Amino acid sequence: MFSGNERIILSVIIVVYFIFLFALALYINRKTKTYEDYNVAGRSVSIFPIILTFIGTGVGGSTLLGYMENGYSLGMGEQWIHISMFFCVIIFASFLLRRIRSLGENHNMVTVGDYTSLRYGSQARIPTVISILFSYCAMTGMQFVAIATILNLTIGLNVTLGIFIGWVLLTFKTYFGGLKTVIWQDVIHGIILTLGFIALFITVMISTGGWDTISENASSVNQENMLSVMNIEPSEIFIYLLTLGVFQFIRQDLWQRVWAAKNVKTAMNGYWVSMIIAVLIGAFAVAIGVFSRFGLRLENIDPVNIYYGVVGDVFPFSLVVVMIIVLLAAVISSADSFLLAGSSSIVNDMIRPNFKYFDSKKMLIYSRVSVLIVSIVSLVLALAIPGLVNLMVTGTAMSVSGLLAPVIFGLFWKKVTKAAGIASMWGGLVTAVIWQISGHPFGLHPIFIGLPLSIAILLIVTFLTKHNNQNAEQI
Repeated sequence: MFSGNERIILSVIIVVYFIFLFALALYINRKTKTYEDYNVAGRSVSIFPIILTFIGTGVGGSTLLGYMENGYSLGMGEQWIHISMFFCVIIFASFLLRRIRSLGENHNMVTVGDYTSLRYGSQARIPTVISILFSYCAMTGMQFVAIATILNLTIGLNVTLGIFIGWVLLTFKTYFGGLKTVIWQDVIHGIILTLGFIALFITVMISTGGWDTISENASSVNQENMLSVMNIEPSEIFIYLLTLGVFQFIRQDLWQRVWAAKNVKTAMNGYWVSMIIAVLIGAFAVAIGVFSRFGLRLENIDPVNIYYGVVGDVFPFSLVVVMIIVLLAAVISSADSFLLAGSSSIVNDMIRPNFKYFDSKKMLIYSRVSVLIVSIVSLVLALAIPGLVNLMVTGTAMSVSGLLAPVIFGLFWKKVTKAAGIASMWGGLVTAVIWQISGHPFGLHPIFIGLPLSIAILLIVTFLTKHNNQNAEQI
């Protein structure tokens, strides 16, 4: 795809970019003195960085690579990922954000496990941690795969070796940084990827000759259906809604940024602006995939490589270099956020409860060790399940099955009992995991089994057990 000289230039650019990020992480690390600095950025982040860190976290390697690949292969029906996502964004902003922010302020929360333990008792921390780790280890592993594909296509590096290199680079950058570093690097990444991807979308539209040309080309090969948003099975829409969509309600990196904002107004405005931009970028990614097939007529190309095919087709090499940086910005900004979200669960919900007295410096050390643990699990998943979107959907299905019902019912229904909440967590999580390992019996996705069972268990056990509203009254 690239000549020898071009690969040398790309190699140098990638190395320099990572060196810059390491240097920035080490610099900001000097100001990371406490446990809260590392995990919730001191709870003092202003509007501009909050917007860009939401964008940086929400738009990752799966967005630019996986969604574009899906658009090229499956058509405009993949826009339901973003339709369902935006529907859930509206619900989160309208009904959940203020409540989550208030809980975080009143109880000094760091993780979703802090909420579930407050609502259902300390026994709730373990299933919460396991559920969180399923999604965040999978999503972090997804970014390792994205880094590997970049290195493979740009400098010809073996994919497996690329996964290991991505693991090393992203792990140690996050290890030294913490959330404060991640947020300020996201300011850079968010600007780069937003401007770069909008420029790519406009350029592709101009290069294709517009919608009429795309429609004519699709008709000429009897594939008009690929341009229809309804070109998707209803079951696929529900899978996206019940995994990637409702995962927003229990997304730990999202909760942490709501708590990291300096006030609730900053969190609310930052979330709305960023999610509108993030959803649009995701929708653009699917559209570019479709346009590249029927507008640019990129037919003899592996769908996995469609991003590189598109930028190479519409840009000169000097701008291709810029678009590789855009891709790196998207991958890195998500990877370190996911790593931190998973590691926060380990240190805050498994290690911290075993300390009689809170020691901020010691917990800061354990936070960094937890980053290493999460990164190793993520590496294993990246090697075992290399598909970008599949890896993300699989991980989020486990988390939603275990956490969605007890978290949402717990926030709005005081009658849910401790026993019901914990039983619901374990029942949904274990069922979804078994269903996944069994290979989706009867063709049913684990989310269609784990989540309904979790809801049923929560309701049945609530009505069968005695309610103690002591914890519920604090919510």
